[in-house]
Amino acid sequence: MATSADAALGAAEHAKSGLPQLDFTTFPSQIFWLAVTCFVLFQLMNKIALPRIASVLEERADAIADDLDRAEEFKRKASEAEAAYQQALADARTMAQGIVAETKAAIQKDVDAAMARADAEISARAGESEKRIREIRDSAIAAVAEVANDTAVAIIDRVMPDVMDAAAIKAAVQSRLG
Repeated sequence: MATSADAALGAAEHAKSGLPQLDFTTFPSQIFWLAVTCFVLFQLMNKIALPRIASVLEERADAIADDLDRAEEFKRKASEAEAAYQQALADARTMAQGIVAETKAAIQKDVDAAMARADAEISARAGESEKRIREIRDSAIAAVAEVANDTAVAIIDRVMPDVMDAAAIKAAVQSRLG
């Protein structure tokens, strides 16, 4: 029980004194330790925590600046790639137009050669046709002359049977036919 008595005595003394922070007799030491604690905390913040926070902020700012620089570089490369693409596209179009022009020229050359062959063939056939037409005309004229001669002989033989001279009739028909 002695320990219970000591505990009861300590509790009674404690109840008499109240809260130790509000004991005016300990204010100067409390203020001293408050100042020391604030100074130590200020020094810890100033020397350790704030430099670390500042370095983290600086690293973030550097990372953001690097990212922006890389983004600008990628943008520049994309612009260059687009310009190269546009140039390649223009070159391809120019090349395609050149190929089209060459193909048209080759086709035109083939067409011209075919036209020349066709013209030569047409000319040859036209010459052949003209020759045949002349032959037909000449034979038709000869046939007309023969029919005209036979008709004249028959007419003269019926109209004037005694006066018939075959050579004179033939010469007269020839002079009339041309």
